[in-house]
Amino acid sequence: MTKGRMEAFSDGVIAIILTIMVLEMKVPHGHSLETLRPVVPVFLSYILSFVHIGIYWNNHHHMLQRVTHVGGGVLWANLHLLFWLSLMPFATGFMGENDFAQIPVALYLVDLLACAMAYFLLERSLIARHGRDSEFARALGRSWKDKASPAIYLAALGLTFVSSWLGLLGVVTVAAIWFIPDRRFERA
Repeated sequence: MTKGRMEAFSDGVIAIILTIMVLEMKVPHGHSLETLRPVVPVFLSYILSFVHIGIYWNNHHHMLQRVTHVGGGVLWANLHLLFWLSLMPFATGFMGENDFAQIPVALYLVDLLACAMAYFLLERSLIARHGRDSEFARALGRSWKDKASPAIYLAALGLTFVSSWLGLLGVVTVAAIWFIPDRRFERA
């Protein structure tokens, strides 16, 4: 099976996720800057999620450039990733509407951790499909980012119960690490 259909479906789902997130932001009534104050946390959480989803989309795109074919296991692994990404609008809204309180930030981190693990499983299923000695596997190689991200998310999850701002610091840290796209596939 070729990868084109999976790419198109993934792009469509990600576009819908981003659309849902922006549509969830309610426009305040009024014309002064003061009317914007209540939506600042919602807007900040939207920016954070937009960046994370953009990072996933960008790296997913780069990774699939080296993929030659997919099968059922890869399709399910991709759906698994899309499932966790599709929960991002809910987690984002919950966090923003509740002014970055501990439980909403913790839920947001759980979703991000699940996305990271699902992406890892997608990588593993693609290696299984193409073979450990394949061009894809060699291009994927190993990255310190792959190991650091879940560890940072786990630490941030624990720190959220000390201060939600410490948890958010972990979220921003992972975004900063991945903001430059994964170059492993371009170098290969």
